[in-house]
Amino acid sequence: MASCFHGYRGFCTALVLVSVLYYVSILYWSHASVPSYFRGTRLESGIGMGSNHPIDLLTFPLAWNHLSFPSNPPQKLLKIALFVKKWPDGRQAGGLERHALTLHLALAKRGHELHVFTTSSSNFSFPKYPYENLRFHLSKPTGAGYLDQALVWEQFVAQNSTHNPFDVVHTESVSLRHTRSKNVPNLAVSWHGIAYESIHSDIIQELLRAPNETQTNQLTERGAKVVEEIKFFQKYAHHVATSDHVGDILKRIYMIPENRVHVILNGVDEDVFKPDNEKGQNFRLNLGIPGSKSLIIGMAGRLVKDKGHPLMFEALKQIFAENSTFKETVAVLVAGDGPWGARYKELGPNLFVLGPLQTGQLARFYNAIDIFINPTLRAQGLDHTLLEAVLSGKPLMATKLASITGSVITGTEYGYTFSPTVDSLKKGLYEVWKDGRGVLEKKGKVVRERGMKLFTATKMATAYERLFLCISNGEKNHDYCKY
Repeated sequence: MASCFHGYRGFCTALVLVSVLYYVSILYWSHASVPSYFRGTRLESGIGMGSNHPIDLLTFPLAWNHLSFPSNPPQKLLKIALFVKKWPDGRQAGGLERHALTLHLALAKRGHELHVFTTSSSNFSFPKYPYENLRFHLSKPTGAGYLDQALVWEQFVAQNSTHNPFDVVHTESVSLRHTRSKNVPNLAVSWHGIAYESIHSDIIQELLRAPNETQTNQLTERGAKVVEEIKFFQKYAHHVATSDHVGDILKRIYMIPENRVHVILNGVDEDVFKPDNEKGQNFRLNLGIPGSKSLIIGMAGRLVKDKGHPLMFEALKQIFAENSTFKETVAVLVAGDGPWGARYKELGPNLFVLGPLQTGQLARFYNAIDIFINPTLRAQGLDHTLLEAVLSGKPLMATKLASITGSVITGTEYGYTFSPTVDSLKKGLYEVWKDGRGVLEKKGKVVRERGMKLFTATKMATAYERLFLCISNGEKNHDYCKY
């Protein structure tokens, strides 16, 4: 018996040593993987500007947003094909569609010729844009609402067979399926969420499942989905990760060569989302929010279960019940559409449920709040609402998900994070309340300063533009691939 114990203790010691060596090697790798001239530099200040070492952009290990590209359009203007399942329908747009709209309007504004292959809709008339170089090729969606691959490919080939073929092809997620993309070398795909990320979401949902709810098979099914993705992701020539975390997964877990994975963080329109105290005050006045409120919390987006709204509802409900001072001094503004909008109204007059807002109204909404909270349970992509709040100069509070903590709330100076439990969320809300408006305003200034260096539409568009120039026409354009 004693020998068994000693053997077990020896095994544990060996296991600890192996673990220590593993983490030491990871630390060494993460330090060594970044070129020496980047170390000790504040990344968002535009690294490499004063260095004599040219950077190969296709193997650059960090987000391209850290680099500074020319603000003027390049001498070479591109003919770009974009495949997107749905073009944004005003207030109902999801993150993928909003990304497509923001990015490609910016590229059209810079003079590039854009051809958008997307679905038509009887419920939505396309807005008119002041760009003759922006053209739409519409097709009837499949029964499931996706692009009809045979039809859009026929449209693409017709455009590509002219004397002026496409310089580059961009697909938002799997809008252009891998069966078509595998033979397109000058193609880049943007990922706004992948199956491996979703495993974390599935774990959270399972932990939050009520005892009377039926257990799902999502976790088991997700593993098979990851394997499927690893196989077909290889058929896309270049991959754009919209968060630092996804970039790492694509390289390590999906085993895509590093020179085919590029991190370009999402950006939002800096001309729309910016600080404006007067508009914020008017927004509060129009809602009838008393000036006695010492803290105004904001939330926006789809008001559904997987965005964490049952969690937020329960946390607020408990705090209001146990702390009358919190209830009297705090107002909560909720912008968006979904079933939890009606539930929030049950919490009383301190909850202002605004419904979906147009872009201009949304900008005023951010200026009316003291802090923006995103309780999402979806570990996917980089949420645009967080970035809109950042450029508006508002600190953040969000779930501890890798895409958020790895790219946006990277330190306490930018805001607060919480685990996806009611107790952790309540603790975070009390901390924000205790810190008060003065502390939040200081954090907001720091947040915006960083946001203007990383999360603007201009920053995102110039980074994509440089990538497109680099991979255009199926050959590396070496001048554009160097920084």
